[in-house]
Amino acid sequence: MSLWLTRIIPDPRSRDARRDTAGAVDLHHRMMSLFPDNVADTEPRRRLGILFRSETTPAGHQILLQSAQPPDLARLPTGYGQADTKTLTPLLDALRPGLHIRYRIAANPIRKPGRTTRELYQLKAVVPLQGTAADDWWARQAEATGLRLGILHSSPLDASRGNRRSDQRPVQHNRTLFEGTAVITDAHRLRTRLADGIGKGKAYGCGLLSIAPHREPQ
Repeated sequence: MSLWLTRIIPDPRSRDARRDTAGAVDLHHRMMSLFPDNVADTEPRRRLGILFRSETTPAGHQILLQSAQPPDLARLPTGYGQADTKTLTPLLDALRPGLHIRYRIAANPIRKPGRTTRELYQLKAVVPLQGTAADDWWARQAEATGLRLGILHSSPLDASRGNRRSDQRPVQHNRTLFEGTAVITDAHRLRTRLADGIGKGKAYGCGLLSIAPHREPQ
């Protein structure tokens, strides 16, 4: 398995960068534009392994892009910002059961009630989860990912929004930021989920799991 991580620091003076970071659909199309058009006739994002997250850090705004092949950064508009790509192979090779890690993910925690429940409580087909319900969702996802959670901090984020270019239908995926520490229980499963992403909304900035080794205090 080969994965690549690209960090883009958008320049606020760039009109293209400002537009892309303001809407999930525009940013989706920008990330897709960094790869060849003829990779796949169907599901190109999944086949290319493209996941991304737009976030604000103490050092400023950044876009993280993960992919199964290196992007062509020359396709970014002139003046868009700074960008660099590195392979994640050393990190993936180092994963093993018992390893303590730090994690970070902006995910779309949801519940899909059955028809009877929807009719009884007048619920929509997809119910966004918040607070403790969202934390419980992430705990289940983490276990299925091959992680045993230690510290868990969660906070709501602005939803991923935009309008599809094909039909102008609105796109909205509520997001929660989960971050903390965990211990790897299944390294193979973790590698698979790192590549595939977690949850819904992966085309629009949700589901990219970032990890790094973490040394527990003695």
